[in-house]
Amino acid sequence: MIEKEKVAVIVGPTAVGKTELSIRIADLLGAEIISGDSMQVYRDMDIGTAKIREEEMYAPSGRKIPHRMIDIVNPDEVFSVADYQKMVRKTISELNKERKLPLIVGGTGLYINSVIDPYNFTEMNFDGEYRQSKWEEAEKYGSHLLHKELSGINKAAAEKIHPNDTKRIIRALEIFRQTKRTLSELQEGSGESNPGYQLVLVGLFREREILYGRINQRVDQMIESGLINEVKTLLKQGYNPCLNSMQGLGYRQVAAYLNGILTKNEAINLIKRDTRRFAKRQYTWFKRDRRIKWFDLGQYENNDQCAQEIAKYIGRSLGIAVEEYINQNLEGNQ
Repeated sequence: MIEKEKVAVIVGPTAVGKTELSIRIADLLGAEIISGDSMQVYRDMDIGTAKIREEEMYAPSGRKIPHRMIDIVNPDEVFSVADYQKMVRKTISELNKERKLPLIVGGTGLYINSVIDPYNFTEMNFDGEYRQSKWEEAEKYGSHLLHKELSGINKAAAEKIHPNDTKRIIRALEIFRQTKRTLSELQEGSGESNPGYQLVLVGLFREREILYGRINQRVDQMIESGLINEVKTLLKQGYNPCLNSMQGLGYRQVAAYLNGILTKNEAINLIKRDTRRFAKRQYTWFKRDRRIKWFDLGQYENNDQCAQEIAKYIGRSLGIAVEEYINQNLEGNQ
């Protein structure tokens, strides 16, 4: 009997605390982290994507936790969910052969599910020109027109996507154009585990008031850290504001400010509002997956305690002996 490849997944909304906690969990599990974020694949887009810095990759033990699927394409390169699926599945196989646990960490539900569930993207050949034309159409006529187009193709999908969520609308239209199948059809069966993996999924949760406060604080920190200069540099390098990468949270609002469409305060407030709405959509996506074991981060005294509980859960689920290792460390620290 062929042994199934092991995969652990940690999901949750933006700003919930995935990055710091996952470092500690990966250390306890001897894992390597695979980014499950659709924006962190782009080079030179660091602040707005909350991309982990190299010095932050070190666990309290001193071990550096390797990260995959970060900084792999330029902002003007087409990178699809099909590309992500292919690359991550290959990485999972490589890590399993090396007896290392792949730990996918992120909040882009479609990207993560494309890897662990039977999504079929083999027929897709993403068209950058089509995507660009749709962004320009949205700029000229508004995203509501594209939403109406999507509703005519797949009413159920349109009902799940907000009329202002241009990025997801275009993605759904693009998928249909390339495959003649709706996103819903591609997602059929996504509630079943991929038979190729021994899988465990963990979700991180915080009460809404706390999460929204963390989101607002993160946006303020991004501005203080130089998000505006980051976007300004990207525009000076010739990256079009209509690019898929430049439509990410923070980037499109700052670009609008730099182009005189918004004031600075308006841009910042829009980033905060849109990020809160995005977090709500992330919860909605993940909550429908009954395989996910949720951990309320507000119930733990500190990240160490929480990381140990999650690592133990993942270890028990995948047959990895971590409890003895954790207990030894605790005894050594007493």
